[in-house]
Amino acid sequence: MLASGEPLRVGRRYSAVVFGRMAESVRRIMGKPGSVALQPYTKLLKSIEEREERLRELSDAEITAAAAELGNAELPYERDDLAELCALGREAAHRVLDERPFDAQLIGVMALLDGHVAEMATGEGKTLAGALAAAGFALRGQRVHVLSVNDYLAQRDAEWMRPLYTLLGVEAGWIGQESTTEQRRAAYAADITYASVSEFGFDVLRDRLATDKADLVVPKPNIALIDEADSVLVDEARVPLVLAGAAEAAESDAAMAELVRGLRPKIDYLVDDDGRNAHLTDAGIDAVEKALDGVDLYSADDTALLPRVNLALHAHALLQRDVHYVVRDGQVRLINESRGRIALLQRWPDGLQAAVEAKEHVAASETGEVLDSITVQALVLRYPTRCGMTGTAMAVAEQLREFYELEVAVVPPNKPNVRQDEPDRLYATPEEKEDALLEEVVSVHTEGRPVLIGTQDVAESERLAERLAKSNLPCVVLNAKNDADEAAVIAEAGTYARVTVSTQMAGRGTDIRLGGSDMADRDRVVEVGGLYVIGYGRYPSSRLDDQLRGRAGRQGDPGGSVFYVSVEDDLIANNAPETRGYDVTSDGAITDPSWRSTVDHAQRVAEGQLLELHRNTWRYNQLIDVQRGVVLEHREAVLTDDLGKRQLAVDCPATYEEFIDEVGEEEVARAARLITLYHLDRGWTDHSEFLADLREGIHLRFLGRRNPLDEFNRDAVPAFKGFLDNARSRAAQMFADAKVANGRIDVDAAGVKRPSATWTYMVQEQPFSTEFESMVGKLKNLGGPGRE
Repeated sequence: MLASGEPLRVGRRYSAVVFGRMAESVRRIMGKPGSVALQPYTKLLKSIEEREERLRELSDAEITAAAAELGNAELPYERDDLAELCALGREAAHRVLDERPFDAQLIGVMALLDGHVAEMATGEGKTLAGALAAAGFALRGQRVHVLSVNDYLAQRDAEWMRPLYTLLGVEAGWIGQESTTEQRRAAYAADITYASVSEFGFDVLRDRLATDKADLVVPKPNIALIDEADSVLVDEARVPLVLAGAAEAAESDAAMAELVRGLRPKIDYLVDDDGRNAHLTDAGIDAVEKALDGVDLYSADDTALLPRVNLALHAHALLQRDVHYVVRDGQVRLINESRGRIALLQRWPDGLQAAVEAKEHVAASETGEVLDSITVQALVLRYPTRCGMTGTAMAVAEQLREFYELEVAVVPPNKPNVRQDEPDRLYATPEEKEDALLEEVVSVHTEGRPVLIGTQDVAESERLAERLAKSNLPCVVLNAKNDADEAAVIAEAGTYARVTVSTQMAGRGTDIRLGGSDMADRDRVVEVGGLYVIGYGRYPSSRLDDQLRGRAGRQGDPGGSVFYVSVEDDLIANNAPETRGYDVTSDGAITDPSWRSTVDHAQRVAEGQLLELHRNTWRYNQLIDVQRGVVLEHREAVLTDDLGKRQLAVDCPATYEEFIDEVGEEEVARAARLITLYHLDRGWTDHSEFLADLREGIHLRFLGRRNPLDEFNRDAVPAFKGFLDNARSRAAQMFADAKVANGRIDVDAAGVKRPSATWTYMVQEQPFSTEFESMVGKLKNLGGPGRE
């Protein structure tokens, strides 16, 4: 038995939980992730329930006081305190939200407080569980940041849970894209702060350019509680958040866009089998050179000419409107592939954004010098304690452990899942797949059963909607073009006889209740089998499949799911391109059941490639983060501890004393700080550009049988050597040359130039691969199953 005063630490300290401890040990020895043992949590459920009657008799003020009493100790929670917290949370939620947390939700709360990722199925109440855990951390004096996937959910959840937080005696705030600096400060001053991942990251980047400590906004990090943890920690881990300055309009390459528009596919240019690269053929080279007045592309004096051609070709051949992006309000807006929404503030790098804008005949968007960047992974790793919740964590448990030292606790549903998941239905061609899917929708609709069709891009959703309309079957469409309506659309997707077509369901954040807003209609929907989910092709990740399936069958509701797959789908063609014979029926259905294993294999290959990309990003950024950390530590000392003034007093003693006599210590400290910070920031911007260029070309060394990562580190380390000394010497030179004007040291005239404006964005992954990545990917694909 556990001692009543012993902290709750599953799989680490409790020898009493023999089975769970042994299982965890075996998993660790074998290097395989597994679910955290839940026995210590479930043993507390009876104690929590026994406390309810006593708490029910307390007034609101007494509930608040009881919660405050729990704050008189440090983390981790001891057994009795944890039971008291959960019981208080349950009573508080019942009073102010009219929701009594299920046992499953309380298990999720305890897993979060223990620093795990709680896997809880869709509809199991993750938002409330996360709020109770956030309150538990906050009561123990920890500053909690709840990282959401978008501004809408951050605001919704903070405001929804605010009455609960108030009753428990803690305060919550939220930050959105439009929040002012003062609003951000107020939100960060709260015990619990909700914001999207990107907003947290952008605030960190802006603080890194602060020139006065009074301008700092983000407090020292404590707890990161991550909603949709797999999406944030895995899918977006490679995405750099960027702070740019000296913004200006990019040059639109309209002429090159028109040139490549006239090239012929498969004659003038070829697209690789994996759809990630395009290149000119000999005929294409001749056509381009002729159009450019006979210039030799590969020996032209203009070294930017060939890159311009390649960018225009990639924009034309690889990036599809309504698949990778939409054009809205005269702007090219990227689509987040894992969420099916407009990716606010995201853009492609290296001139590709301008190339797409030229292709679509829209004005080129602003560009500028990258001042600093941070990956989502590096942002999350700033927090000493990390935890999260999602419906699909076990599929990426290996990555969560490898990159974040997080274990997954699989929380069983409150009610058994009775959803019927049918085997994939396989077809020879996309056209036959689509015909069969539409026939199924029409058939199911006659029964009044609500149908949710999940597509992978905007074009698919609009084509299906058009065909459904021609069949006199109206539907509601949710895609990147109308994602502002998502909450209303999703909330009604379970309505009797409703047909909804949606791109990507991950992170939608709204439950689908059978009967929709008309609860009297629920029984009719239950009678016809509940929500029927149809996938228009398997996704590159099994997690995305599961997230779509999980929209049906919430809280023990009836429901069903099925995926329609074609041999010619991109997933199969790109990741299992070897073909073999198969028998088909008259409607194109493939009857050979072994093809299902081919589909699974293709998905595993796609997941493996994404994992390798994640690992590569992590490996390259390890050294960069170390170097950035050295600069940031030095910068903080300059910003908050007058290090710049002390250094300049040593390096320029005569000038320093003259300035002290003329303008006083306070003014000298100001000027020293601004000059020193300028050279630190300028140096880091230049070094970052060097590292970006180095990595861009490093794959060519693979051709010389050298390890690109080793080569990157070999060049990056000496390039950083002497960084601080060089910044210090440049600062000393500028300080020595500075003049006094109107009673102040004129740092502007001395050369301190800060960008007149800064702006933030996220760099979307290149949609095409480097030659090195493409080569490695093809080699890996050779390991697929045999073909007849």
